[in-house]
This record gives sequence, structure tokens and C-alpha cells, in this order.
Amino acid sequence: MTTGGARRLVGAPDKFRGTASASAVAAAIGRAALAVGWESTAMAMADGGEGLLDAMGGREQRAEVTGPLGAPVLARWACLEDPEGFTAVIEMAEAAGLALVGGGDANDPLRATTAGVGELILLAVGEGAHTVLVGCGGSATTDGGSGAVEVIGDPAKLAGTQIIVACDVRAPFLDAARVFAPQKGASPEQVTDLSRRLESLAGDYRDRFGVDVTSLIGAGAAGGLAGGLAALGAKLTSGFELVARRKGLRAALEGADLVVTGEGRLDATSFDGKVVGGVVALAGPTPVLCITGEVAPGAELSWPPGSDVTLVSLTERYGGTRARAETAALVEEVVARELAGR
Repeated sequence: MTTGGARRLVGAPDKFRGTASASAVAAAIGRAALAVGWESTAMAMADGGEGLLDAMGGREQRAEVTGPLGAPVLARWACLEDPEGFTAVIEMAEAAGLALVGGGDANDPLRATTAGVGELILLAVGEGAHTVLVGCGGSATTDGGSGAVEVIGDPAKLAGTQIIVACDVRAPFLDAARVFAPQKGASPEQVTDLSRRLESLAGDYRDRFGVDVTSLIGAGAAGGLAGGLAALGAKLTSGFELVARRKGLRAALEGADLVVTGEGRLDATSFDGKVVGGVVALAGPTPVLCITGEVAPGAELSWPPGSDVTLVSLTERYGGTRARAETAALVEEVVARELAGR
């Protein structure tokens, strides 16, 4: 805690999907702190899903690649310059995201492909990236990464380039269909078909590349894309932990009087490799203000033992229409009121 002088908060929010980016929410938190005389360190966070480009920054690039249902899409990626050259940051949702097809109702779960992700990886390697960081989350796909794997083909094409996969969940490869495919529009029968396909792919990856993707934590991220890339030699890691290290979140939390985090919807998955669960765990006994667009029933019961969390639902406090239309402004209002009362 701060001893003397202004009190200090750390803002570390995720995106509020469809209404406000993590950068916009972080800026709102910073403005609220300034208005009431608190010092602040505010940073956009991500877990490997949508918002990774926003959180990581860098020089933005665009490329036309194969979209999730075959039609071309214009996908963003980014270059992070460093003494060794550059790291390429790819958000798989830019090439194979559920938002690109208009949501689960408009998706074709059996046909959705990660081919465009493979095209982006090869493009970045061809441009000379020494490292390619692939964010896995927000996918329309449950193809086990087969689309990307077939585009890349030979792991030798990636020789000399480190491929790091930032996973937004810890799910195993064979659970990708059962756990996530229904939200991508898959019927129970299609979930069964997709699960069988993943089992077959796991065997194929073992035979072709000598990698057992079923044993890797997070291999089920993005419908198994993480596992497919691991078969080609990629390293899987927690997307939240990777972004937190880059942003210096752990050091920023030292001595903070309050931590502010949030996301669009708090549910059980928020505590399985996602930003909110990760921030609360790192905060330890430091008080946390968690602001969300909405809260799934019972989600607040999942806080880590010993945590001190105040939960505010924008929908409950302001109504759904305002929560969606004025997200950043309402976050700023909530934070300012909370700080004024401390």
C-alpha cells in the first residue's frame, strides 16, 4: 500500500467485446483516477484472443488471406521492432474469427478453416520475423488447426523462426469441440463429428510430426489450432501471462492501493486463463474493483481464496442499452465513484 502522498491504482482490463477495446477501458480508468487525485498505471490486457494486437501494439500491417468460410478477408497483424529484427504478432481471430462470419448462427462449424492463419504465419516468416506470436482465441473454427497445418505443410518452412502460441484457455485438444463448438453454432451431432475429427487429427499429427498434442495444456485453444501449430514445433504458453510479462504487470502491482480490471461478460471461463482471473490472482490481498458488462449466474463465486473483490455489473447498474452504448464512459464513472469513497 502507498505510504504518504497520492494513492495509486493499477488498471488492467480486458476488452469489453463488441463495445470497447481494452485500450479504451484502460484510458477511462486512468481519467477517473486523475479526476479524483489518484495516481494510476493503466494498461490494456489480453489473453491471446481478440484484443491481442491492441494490447501488444507495434506497427500495423494488413494482408488478404482466406477467411473462415473460404471468402477472402483483410486481416491485421503487427510488427514489434527489436534489436534482433522484429516479432510478428498475429491474432488468429483476424483471419478465422467467429465475428468474421457474423456469429454462431451464421457459421458453418464443420467447414470453418484456419487456412488464413497459416497464410499469415508464412507471410510473417517470409518477411523475416525472428519470432511469430500467434494469439489463439475468438475462433469460428474447430478444425484442430488442420487448415493452417496444410497451408504450411513442412515444418522446415518455419526453420529459424520461433513460433509462440498465446492460448486464451487451458483446454485439452480433444475437448475443443465438446467445450467450445456449441458457441460456434455446432449442433450436438456436429459436436460429435468434430470430436471424432479431432481424435483422427491427433493420431495424424503423432504419425506425421511425432508430437502428441493430446498431452499439451492449452492445445484446444481456438478449436485446436494451438495443438496443430504445436505439431509443427510451436511453443504453447498462457496468453495472459505473456502479455502480463510484456506490460510489467507484476511490478506495477507492487504497492498499489487498488487494482481495476474487467471484461464484457464474467462467467466460469473468466477464471481459466483469462484476464480477470489472472489479474485477481496476481493482485493477491490487494483490493480489486472488477467491472463487467454483465455477470453470468454464480460466476462471482469463483474468486480465488483470499481475494478482496468488489464486483460491478454495468448492465445491472445502468441497464443493458447504456452498458453497451456507453461502456467506456460508464467504466470511468464507476471508477471515479469508487475512488471518491475510499
